[in-house]
Amino acid sequence: MADPQGPPPVRLSEPGELVAALPYLLGFPPHESLVLVGLRGSAGRGVGLTARVDLPAPAHRGPVVAGLVRALLTDGATAAVLVVVSEADDELAPAVIRHRGPTPDGSRDLAHRDLVHDVVLALHAVDVRVGQALLVRRGRWWSYDCAEPCCAPEAGTPLPTGTSELAAASVVAGQVVEAERAALARRIAPVGSPAAEAMARACDEVGDALARRTAELGWDVLVEEGWTALLAVVRATGPGEGGGGGRLSDHEVARLAWGLRDHDLRDRALTLALGGSAAAAEGLWTELTRRSPAPLDAAPATLLAVSAWVRGDGALANVALDRALRSEPSYTFAGLLRSALDACLPPEEMRRLIRQASGPLDARW
Repeated sequence: MADPQGPPPVRLSEPGELVAALPYLLGFPPHESLVLVGLRGSAGRGVGLTARVDLPAPAHRGPVVAGLVRALLTDGATAAVLVVVSEADDELAPAVIRHRGPTPDGSRDLAHRDLVHDVVLALHAVDVRVGQALLVRRGRWWSYDCAEPCCAPEAGTPLPTGTSELAAASVVAGQVVEAERAALARRIAPVGSPAAEAMARACDEVGDALARRTAELGWDVLVEEGWTALLAVVRATGPGEGGGGGRLSDHEVARLAWGLRDHDLRDRALTLALGGSAAAAEGLWTELTRRSPAPLDAAPATLLAVSAWVRGDGALANVALDRALRSEPSYTFAGLLRSALDACLPPEEMRRLIRQASGPLDARW
């Protein structure tokens, strides 16, 4: 199976282009957020990890900023773009604002400058250069470090229109932008009644049938049957000849979900996150997550998280992991993956682990 090395690198050109592409980097448009975009390479122009948090209260600012900086260091960032997204009004300026010198009484300054100051100091302390510090508000952007008239609080630069390089690359990689983070959770939300009741009956029936066949044939035979069935569905729904399969029946969903309870079969399914079947496999994990009752949804939800993280969609990966751990808090694989993502395991490292794994990944993490 072909194993692509991930999406091609995207280069930073203008601050406005990066700001306009934040929804593609995050999976949703940020609101009242602090965002750090890591930059890689000797010139610090290759876009790496993008980390976002809600604007922290002053009392919590230190730990929140420290966590964001640790995330960028884990990803090997050499520089960063700091972006504050907020609709807050301008603030009364202190007597001296950075390099601008004394300010007249009653003058205004960009909102959240004190937060920006703390983040810049934290980044400088670990030798991460701050390429830009930007405010985004009401369709315009400002630079906190600019003294030109266009950067005055009442001015700002309109966000660019059209499709940026970052946006185009995200679309090619399969990124879907939602209106808000909650929409990602709704994308994989459990089906409602009566579909859920029909699915539960199908899972009971398939489970009973599998128990009888296991007694007759042994579990190894059923695992191979499950892998064959899974591959057939991925091929049927993938691009090219034979693709475009119809909606899976409840019993087909139940058979696949039961099969993924086997750790060896689940770990073989991880390899589908690499190569030409990745998009079809991710679509299958999404459907199984939506339609399978707990705890059968834990395995496909975790596979969905892996698939999303491999292609750089951290927002969907975290939402899918939340779903898996709500369904089955003791599911070891999901817990291990949560620890890895909290430590900002780079997508390329995830791909390397999948490639080299020849047995259950639980023993290797």
